[in-house]
Amino acid sequence: MSDAPQEAARETHYEVELDAEPDPDAGKPVYADVVTEEHEARPIIPAALRRGNRRPAARRFLGRLAHRLGYHSLRTPWYAALALWWAPAGLWKVLAAAGRWAFDSDTMSRAKVTPDAEAALKFIEVADKHRRHRLPWFIIGLACLLLLVLVLVRISPWWVQVGFMAAVLPMLAKVGHPADQRIVHAAVVAPRFRKMTPDIVLRGYYAAGLGHPDKKDQQVTFGSVMRREGDGSAVLIDLPYGKGFGHVIKAKEDLASGLDVAVSQVFLTRDPSSNRRHKLWVADRDPLSIPAGRTPLLKLQPTDIWQPAPLGLDERGQAVTLLMMWVSILVGAQPRQGKSFTARLLALYAALDPYVKLCVFDGKGSPDWRKFALVADRFSFGFAMSRDGDPLEIFVETLRDLKAEVQWRYQRLSELPVDVCPEGKLTRDLARDPRYGMPVRLVVIDECQEYFDTGDKELDKEISGLLVFLVKVAPAAGVIVLDATQKPGGVGSGEIATRFTAFRDQHQVRIGLRTGSYQVSDMVLGSGSSTEGYDTSTLLPTYKGVGMLRGASDDTPTVRFHLADAGDAEKILTYARTLREKAGTLSGMAAGEDVAREARDVLYDVQQVFYGGEDKLTWRLLAERLREQLPEGYASETQESISAKLRELGVASENVRDSVTGDPLKGCKLAAVKQAAERRAIESNGSGSGRPVLR
Repeated sequence: MSDAPQEAARETHYEVELDAEPDPDAGKPVYADVVTEEHEARPIIPAALRRGNRRPAARRFLGRLAHRLGYHSLRTPWYAALALWWAPAGLWKVLAAAGRWAFDSDTMSRAKVTPDAEAALKFIEVADKHRRHRLPWFIIGLACLLLLVLVLVRISPWWVQVGFMAAVLPMLAKVGHPADQRIVHAAVVAPRFRKMTPDIVLRGYYAAGLGHPDKKDQQVTFGSVMRREGDGSAVLIDLPYGKGFGHVIKAKEDLASGLDVAVSQVFLTRDPSSNRRHKLWVADRDPLSIPAGRTPLLKLQPTDIWQPAPLGLDERGQAVTLLMMWVSILVGAQPRQGKSFTARLLALYAALDPYVKLCVFDGKGSPDWRKFALVADRFSFGFAMSRDGDPLEIFVETLRDLKAEVQWRYQRLSELPVDVCPEGKLTRDLARDPRYGMPVRLVVIDECQEYFDTGDKELDKEISGLLVFLVKVAPAAGVIVLDATQKPGGVGSGEIATRFTAFRDQHQVRIGLRTGSYQVSDMVLGSGSSTEGYDTSTLLPTYKGVGMLRGASDDTPTVRFHLADAGDAEKILTYARTLREKAGTLSGMAAGEDVAREARDVLYDVQQVFYGGEDKLTWRLLAERLREQLPEGYASETQESISAKLRELGVASENVRDSVTGDPLKGCKLAAVKQAAERRAIESNGSGSGRPVLR
C-alpha cells in the first residue's frame, strides 16, 4: 500500500463524508431546489460585515487567532523535539523512495510475480532501461545533497543553518512520524456533523414509514429549497396524502434513525397552510447539550418589568425573552431538572426593577428562595414556625390582602380620568407613581401544590379559592403570578383536586422542563401539546435547565435557560436591595416591618368571611367565622361584641334569616359593611379609594 493514501487519511480529522454520492444511473435524480414562495435572496453583504456586527466579528476572529497562537507557542519546544526525533525516519523514507524509483523496484516486482515468461522479460527490459536513465540522476542527487550538507556545516553562518533546519526538519518529520501519532494537534477542532442532502432526508422519511419511493401517490416531496439555518439545515416537507403532522411526530425516533442523527437534533414545526406540510430542522450537533451560560443579570443593571426578561437561548442559538406583564406563569418539571432555578430567573429580573413589589413563598422551604428576604415585601418558606411567624398564616393573610387589592384596583382604574388611564388599564406611569398606590406585584409560589394540602380542609378550600381567583384575575390588574410545581397532576381528590386543575389550567404561559411522560408534559404545557410535537418527556436526562416555553408567542421554542446559582442570586439580590433603598421602595418584611396587624381592621376582616354569593350574615355566624379564621384577633369574640363594634362603625343591624333553623335573627349586610369602609376612607384621606393595604 502506498504512503499517499495513509497520509491523506491521517491528516483528515473533520468534515468526513459519511454517505456515498448517489448513483445517477440508479434512478431519476431528486431535486430539492424547487420553485416556491419560500425562495429568498441571499444578503449581498455577509452578516459578519454589517454595521453592528463588525466589531463582535473582529473580536471573535482575533480571539480565536490569539488562542491558536498561545496554544501552539506553548507547545513549540515539544513540537521541535518531536521533529528532531522523527526527521531521521523521514529522511530514510525519502531516500528509500528515491532508491526504489532509481532502480524501478515496482517494475521488477511485477516481473517476479508474472507467470508468463515472455511478459516477465519485457518487464525486466523496461526496468533495465529505467535504471540506465534514472541511476545517474540518483547518484547526482545524492552527491548534491552531500555537498549541500558540507557547505552548510563548514561555510554557512549559523542563521542560515538554523533557517535550513527550520524549513527541512518539519517536512521530514511529517513524512517520518507514524500515522497514529500526530506532531501538531489542532488548537480548535472543527465539529464533525452530517451534511443533510435531499437523498438523506428522503431516506429518513421512507425508513420511518412516512411514504414509499416507488408508489407515485406515496412519495415525500419538498416544499422549499434546502437551506442552512443557524447551526443546522432546514426544509419544508410535504407528506403524501393521508399522512399528517401527527404521523411524523409519532415516527420522530424512526425518522432520526433514518437521518442517522440523534433524536435531540431533529425539530419539527407544524405549517399552518396544510396538515401534510411541516418544517424539518436538523441541527449539526445536539444544540441542547451546549449550556447557554450565566444570566446577563449579573451585569447588575436595573431592569424594567415592562420590558421582556432574558430567559436563555433556543435550539438555534437565538435569544429567548418573556414579557411577564399581564400573564400568569407556570413552571413544571421532575425534581432536580432546574424548575426552581428557571422560576428564580424571572423573579431575579423582577427584583432588579425597584418599583416591583415581590411576594415569595416556597412550599418546600428549600434554600433556593431564602435570599429573597433581602427584597421581598412578603415571604415565607415551608410550614415550620420561624422567627418571622407562622409561614402558612403569612401566606394566607397575603392571599386575602392580594384579593382585596386586586378588586380595589379594578374599581380604582375604572374611576380614573381618561387622560390618566386611557384604556382603564394599569400603565407604567401609574404603576410607578406612588400617589396611585398600584405598583406592579410579582407573587412567586414554588411547590404550589403543597398549599392545596395543608391538612386543614376548610383552610385548603379557602386557599384554593384564593389562588384560582388570583391566577385568573390578578395579572390583568398588574399582579403577576409565577407558580412552580413538580406535581402538575395535583393533590388529593374531590373539590380540592378540581380546584387545583382549574388553577393549573388558568396559566397563560407554561414552561416545561423534563417530565416523566407525555401525559405529565401535557399537564404542564397544556392539553394536546404532545400531539403538536411539544413533549418535555423526550428531553434527555442529561439536560439540566432545558425546557419548552409555550404561550408566550406563536412559537414554542426549546430553551437552554441561563444559569444563576445560589451565589449569583445572592449577588443580584444584594444589588437589588441597594436599588430599592435608593428609590425608597424597600417595604414590608424586607424593611423589617411586622406583617401582623397591630390593630385589627374590623371592616376589612368582616368582608373576608363572607363566602361567595352571600350578602347577609347573622351576628352569631359572623362571630363564629371570625373566631375560626382569625383567632389571633377574634378568639374571644361574641355575637354581642362584634355587633357592637360594627354598629359603632356605622353598620346597621338587619333582620337576617338563620341558614340552619330558618328563624329571623339579627345580623348585617355585606353592602352595609362596604359602605362603612368607604365612608371611613373618605373621612380619613378624602380620596374615596378605600384601598386595602398590604402591611
